[in-house]
Amino acid sequence: MKEYKELILCKYGEIVLKGLNRGYFEDLLQKELERRLRGCGNFKVYKEQSTAYIEPVDESADIEEALERAKTVFGFATVTRACVVEKTMEAILDAAKNYLPRYMQGIRTFKAEAKRSDKSFPVKSPELSVAVGGAVLESVRGIRVDVNHPQMTLRVEIRAYGAYLHAGAEKGAGGIPTGSAGKALLLLSGGIDSPVAGYMMAKRGCVVEALHFESFPYTSEQAKEKVLELAKEVTVYTGSMKVAVLSLTKIQEELVRKCDEEYFTLLLRRFMMRLAERVARRDGASALITGESLGQVASQTMQALAVTNGAVSLPVFRPCIGMDKEEIIGISRKIGTFDTSILPYEDCCTVFTPKHPKTRPELSKVEEQEARLDVTALEEEALSTLTYHWVSYYNS
Repeated sequence: MKEYKELILCKYGEIVLKGLNRGYFEDLLQKELERRLRGCGNFKVYKEQSTAYIEPVDESADIEEALERAKTVFGFATVTRACVVEKTMEAILDAAKNYLPRYMQGIRTFKAEAKRSDKSFPVKSPELSVAVGGAVLESVRGIRVDVNHPQMTLRVEIRAYGAYLHAGAEKGAGGIPTGSAGKALLLLSGGIDSPVAGYMMAKRGCVVEALHFESFPYTSEQAKEKVLELAKEVTVYTGSMKVAVLSLTKIQEELVRKCDEEYFTLLLRRFMMRLAERVARRDGASALITGESLGQVASQTMQALAVTNGAVSLPVFRPCIGMDKEEIIGISRKIGTFDTSILPYEDCCTVFTPKHPKTRPELSKVEEQEARLDVTALEEEALSTLTYHWVSYYNS
């Protein structure tokens, strides 16, 4: 079987709409792509004409693994494996006959499209499409052209560095490059919603770090390990993640002793937000992220969210706020966190849960309850338990 020079083409998504600062986004995207490819062998990564090129340098390059990783890098609309040949009709038609059919098993209908970015190439795009389609028809039995509803679209692109042929592009991760929107701290509980919230804000360019609250001995070591595993699964898309862990045990015990049961959840949420804000400011994060969805549980009514928001001054991003549970579950399955999220370990929010929590609280009444506590001392004690963990799916 004839060998062809292969590489990966990653087409830019939303960043092509940027103006004078487009170069900033492109540079961030290339650096993130290079980081993600560590451990895949030697590749040359460069950009041209709204496309990042991933080109193997030697035999150590694992192009299959590189393709899978490139599909999880935020900023690319499509990712595709392609071959590159000389910009001659002979070389192009040879690849159409012998390279493209390798990726067409089970395909019954197709169409061919050509794009001639290099206008010096003598054959125009319509004629080139017809020629490539004809070459494929000669080479593959039982296949036919369907320009309206093809199973696969074959493409030939005449670019500065050569002619590129590929058999169907795969969808990229979309979004904008990691780091382009600053750093935010995710309150990571161990449930279904918060990993999805972290993923969604990473897709909008945030560097996402996480904070998990534990309540040992009311919650187990396995519960903490579950959360670290969830964070690791999210790093398929974020690259790596710093996870802070601190204990709420003393705070929860004080709430049980001194406050009315119906306010437990709200008071605890306010402590969590204040502690998260202090960790965020300490670590250089400019916003908080939660997985809250309006009306999903008692602490997520409009009035309850206003009370918890009132405890902090940093912006609080809630990307799941308008989604129902099925939509959130759909994303969690897509990103690979669902199976870990449903493991049956307690988290701090399920400890000392009131039977009838306040759903329409008044801030003044909540503050009256807080006045029974030494809030500053409890927060300092909680912060003294703070530990950090670094996680990465690819160990890059």
